[in-house]
Amino acid sequence: MRRTAVVTGASSGIGEATARRLAAEGFEVVAAARRRERLDKLAADVSSITPVTLDVTSQESVDALVGSLERCDVLVNNAGGALGLESVAEGRLDDWQRMYDVNVLGSLRMTQALVPRLVASGDGVLVMVTSTAGLVSYEGGGGYCAAKHAQTSMVETLRLELVGQPVRVVEIAPGMVQSEGFAVTRFRGDEEAAARVYAGVPGPLSSDDVADAIAWCVTRPAHVNIDRLVIRPRAQAAQHRLHRVSD
Repeated sequence: MRRTAVVTGASSGIGEATARRLAAEGFEVVAAARRRERLDKLAADVSSITPVTLDVTSQESVDALVGSLERCDVLVNNAGGALGLESVAEGRLDDWQRMYDVNVLGSLRMTQALVPRLVASGDGVLVMVTSTAGLVSYEGGGGYCAAKHAQTSMVETLRLELVGQPVRVVEIAPGMVQSEGFAVTRFRGDEEAAARVYAGVPGPLSSDDVADAIAWCVTRPAHVNIDRLVIRPRAQAAQHRLHRVSD
């Protein structure tokens, strides 16, 4: 039987690219997200992708997905996102709540639901897509950094708790990625403000770059665990240090 990978947040960006890449690697992929019409289009393009409507903030939705699975060999917790750039003092509580609900509790729901399947597979891989924001904080990123730090802590704890079990626990921490919709969502639909984030940066990461890193980690031999893979564009030396070129 072919191995099955579940990818959350698969309707766009890193999630969609990862679903496509894992399908190319020979996995049966369950592409899960809220925007079903986009998932259906993805599944029409790739026959080994099965679309499943999923809201990771709903336990009922997570349970329904898990109940539909025969097996799960790989879980990619990718659903997440950032909202706003206000300071901590001026941050919107509902933004912080949403970021925590999706990034942290969404990953927790999926992990709790599928760890038994990953163990039962005999060679499970749990991938948590975090961010360099989970390693280094920055001004205006309080809520997002807090959520990503929490995910990083979850990964480290899981690796300790699952040692001795046939499950690898991998953290993928991307830096600047010019992925579909991420910055636009953060700037509440302001596409011009979102475009300025990447202005002059030669070669920001693409969703395909991150998907390539995920696929590489997942396809290592069973005894090889990639604890954390930090991936940035060459133009980004650190969270605060970007090279930009003028027109």
